[in-house]
Amino acid sequence: MTGRYYEEFTVGETIAHERRRTISESDNQRFCDVTMNQQPLHLDAEFAAETQFGDRLVNGLYTLSLAVGISIPEMTDGTIVANLSYDNVEHPEPVFHGDTIRAESTVTDKRETSDGERGIVTMAVEVFNQDDDLVCSFERTVLSLKREHAETGGEGDGN
Repeated sequence: MTGRYYEEFTVGETIAHERRRTISESDNQRFCDVTMNQQPLHLDAEFAAETQFGDRLVNGLYTLSLAVGISIPEMTDGTIVANLSYDNVEHPEPVFHGDTIRAESTVTDKRETSDGERGIVTMAVEVFNQDDDLVCSFERTVLSLKREHAETGGEGDGN
């Protein structure tokens, strides 16, 4: 599915994303390795067993990144110029290996850029596990193409 152009976003609309993902131990390990995050709470079963959680937690940045990826088909696939910010990130509940997460995005704001050729869209993203517990939330702001300018090469001057 192609993402939405600026004109297709409606403030107040909530999109329940179709994709879900069950997070494996291997997913978490690889993410920690690639990002050089060796926090024992994510990687060391003996260490994590002694914490209030009793088990290793999935890296919160992986949960955030996965939620963005889950949202892309319905939101920004092929229609984004840039991600501008991720704000107000919260992790109210832990995510464990074997949890399946899903995401919903609510459009909270949109405004045209000063040149009128693009738009800035802000969405509140909520991430839930298989028990419908909220495990992550954040705001994502993107610079979005307008359909008419995307069809003429995205720059408005044909170049």
